[in-house]
Amino acid sequence: MSKPLVAIVGRPNVGKSTLFNRIVGGLVAIVENTPGVTRDRLYLDAEWLGRKFTLIDTGGIEFKDESASLSSKMKQQAQIAVEEAEVVIFLVDGKSKVTPDDEMIAKYLLKSKKRVILVANKVETFADFETDAYEYMALGFGDPIPISAVHGRNIGDLLDAVISKFPKKAEEDLGPDVVKIAVIGRPNVGKSSIVNMLLGENRVIVSDIPGTTRDAIDTPFIYEEKHYILIDTAGIRRKKKIAELTENFSVVRSFRAVDRADVVLMVIDATEGVTDQDKRIVGYAHEEGKGLILIINKWDLITKDDKTINKYEKDIREELVFVGYAPTQFVSAKTGQRINKIMELVEFVAEQTSRRILTSTLNSMLREWVHLNPPPSDKGKRLKILYVTQQCVQPPTFIFFVNDPELVHFSYRRYLENQIRKNFGFEGSPLRLIMRKREEENN
Repeated sequence: MSKPLVAIVGRPNVGKSTLFNRIVGGLVAIVENTPGVTRDRLYLDAEWLGRKFTLIDTGGIEFKDESASLSSKMKQQAQIAVEEAEVVIFLVDGKSKVTPDDEMIAKYLLKSKKRVILVANKVETFADFETDAYEYMALGFGDPIPISAVHGRNIGDLLDAVISKFPKKAEEDLGPDVVKIAVIGRPNVGKSSIVNMLLGENRVIVSDIPGTTRDAIDTPFIYEEKHYILIDTAGIRRKKKIAELTENFSVVRSFRAVDRADVVLMVIDATEGVTDQDKRIVGYAHEEGKGLILIINKWDLITKDDKTINKYEKDIREELVFVGYAPTQFVSAKTGQRINKIMELVEFVAEQTSRRILTSTLNSMLREWVHLNPPPSDKGKRLKILYVTQQCVQPPTFIFFVNDPELVHFSYRRYLENQIRKNFGFEGSPLRLIMRKREEENN
C-alpha cells in the first residue's frame, strides 16, 4: 500500500521547516529566521506508532504581491503538495494573531476538502494558549493543536492526530492473482503513450468488474485472461491543470506508484539515455524489492546500425549496474514497435518475483557452491554456511545461517546471489540475502 502523504503548509516563517526537521529526526531543511527560505518542496519518509508516511515541507504561501514570480512559484509548489496529500498540517504562528494570509490559506484548504489538522506553533505555555485558541477556531478547523517545534513539545499528540486521519490499512480485495503494474519515469519520456498503447492492444480488455478500482489513477484490465491493475503516473485520469509540475514532483509520484506495485515499468528516453533522476527512481524500486523492467522508449528516433542496440544495452548496464537483473525492452510508443512484448515480460517478471525454491533443493545446491568456491576466512577464522532457506517472495528473500555474519564479505555475498540467479532465474527481481548467526551443533 502507498505510504500516505502529509503536507505541511502555512504562510512564511511560522516554523514549517523546523517542524519538518523535528518529525523526520534531522536537520534536513534549511532553517533561518527569514521568510521565504524554503522555496521548493522536500520529501522524506517518517514513521509514528508503526505507521509509515511521507512528509512534505513546502514554501510559505503568500497571497499578496501576486505579480512577484518567486512568491507565485512558492504558492504553486504548496498547492501541488496539498493536492496530492492525504493529510495537511496547517501551521500557524501561536505567538501572533491570525493574519489575512492565514485566512486565505484556510479558505483554500476548506475548498480542497482535504483532511486538515490546524497546528499552532511557537507556543511556550500551553495553559495560557487555551484562552487564545478561540481566535484560531474561526479558521474553520476546530481547536488548534499547540506545539513547540523548536523544543519538541506536544509533537506526539500532533502525530497521533495525523495518523488517525490516514486511510485504513486494508486495501480493497483485488484478489490474490491480480498483478499491479506501475509505469514510472521522468516527465516527457512517453509514459502516457505507453499506457495508452498497452490499454489499446486488441487482446487487452478494460475491465468493468465492480470494486477493482482503488482510486482514480488505477485502471484495471485483462490481458490473456489474467487480471492486472495499471498504476499510472502519466495521466490516465484527467486532473485540473497544474501550473508547474516540477521534475521533483514527478519523482515523488513515481515513488508512490512503486510502493503499491508488484512490477515496475521504468521508462527511459532513448534520445537522452540514463539520467541521474532515472537512477534515483530505479534505485527506489530496487530498494523496495519490486519486479523491474527497463523500457527504452523513442527507439524510432535513434539512427541505427547492426551494433546500435548492443551499444545502448551496454551503456544502460554500466549506468544501472545495481539492477543488472532487470530485463530491457526497446520500444516506440509512437509506432507501436515491440509494445506487445511488454505484457509478456510483465507476466514473466511477476512469476519470477513470486518463485519459491524448496529448502532441500537450495541446500543441495549450496553444498555444490561451497565446494566450487570455499567461503573466505579472516584472521584464521573461516566462514561456515550451515543452512539456507527461502523466507518469502516479492522480493525472494533467503536466510543463510552462518557461524559468524561478520565473515561474509560482500564479494562472497555477491557470489551466492549470482549462483542463485544462475540456477533458479529470478530475472527481473531483486534478491534479499540475510546472514544470520547460528551455532554449530556438536556431534
